[in-house]
Amino acid sequence: MTTSRRPSLVMTGRYAALVAGALLTTVPFFMMLSTSFKAQTFVLQVPPQLLPSHPTTANYAQAWASTGFAQYFLNSVVVSVCTVAGVLLLGSMMAYAFARFEFPGKKPIFLALIATLMIPGMMLIIPQYLVAKDLHVLDSRVGLVLFYVAGQLAFTTFLVRGFIVTIPRELDEAMLIDGAGPFRVFWSLILPLCRPALATAGIFSFLGAWDEFVWAVTIIDSPEKRTLPIAIALFQGQHATSWGMVFAASVIAVLPVFVVFVVFQRQFVAGVQAGALKG
Repeated sequence: MTTSRRPSLVMTGRYAALVAGALLTTVPFFMMLSTSFKAQTFVLQVPPQLLPSHPTTANYAQAWASTGFAQYFLNSVVVSVCTVAGVLLLGSMMAYAFARFEFPGKKPIFLALIATLMIPGMMLIIPQYLVAKDLHVLDSRVGLVLFYVAGQLAFTTFLVRGFIVTIPRELDEAMLIDGAGPFRVFWSLILPLCRPALATAGIFSFLGAWDEFVWAVTIIDSPEKRTLPIAIALFQGQHATSWGMVFAASVIAVLPVFVVFVVFQRQFVAGVQAGALKG
């Protein structure tokens, strides 16, 4: 009887810990969402209400209509989408080369590439700025995309290569016998089979580009080229007391991330599970 109760107590403790962790991470988000629907009169109400008694969408209308906010949102969309496209294209090609081809210095180059993952991003700000200056991409969206892609290539290459090496080489050889070239094998065989890994890498790349602040605020000076993280920081400074409007702007910034994760959730989970089992 005692032994049968122990597993149930252990499971109960685990579920309690999971519920506590879920509440700890979701309550701040729901408070932000709730505050975004509150008029300024009810924002600092004590005790705070998780569900506003007089919800309003005026904060969203005011936030979206504020100076340049729609342009900042569009800039973030363009930069993030271009970053994902560049990272997935270049990263998958590099992963394919490291997984399927033999060339001089292959192992040292791959190890050096992986070693860059251990370098803190803040240490690269000054060197990156000097390179961007020499390339004449300061104060441009191109400068953001180029360095976002470069910064995420190592992780994407590592992730996708680990997936490609598990694909049987016999499939490659069968296509080569039929007359297909290496690029056709890559495009028609490797990429379709790597969809879970590509989806996982794409989500991480999108999040990295969408939320990045330090590099963007370092090289972007023109107001019309700012991205959402810069806009939110400036928006909070301009409307420090209008917390409903500030949180409404933050919710707008979070929505694309939520949509991307929901749309690619299955591929993301499959990619993570495959990496855990095959790594």
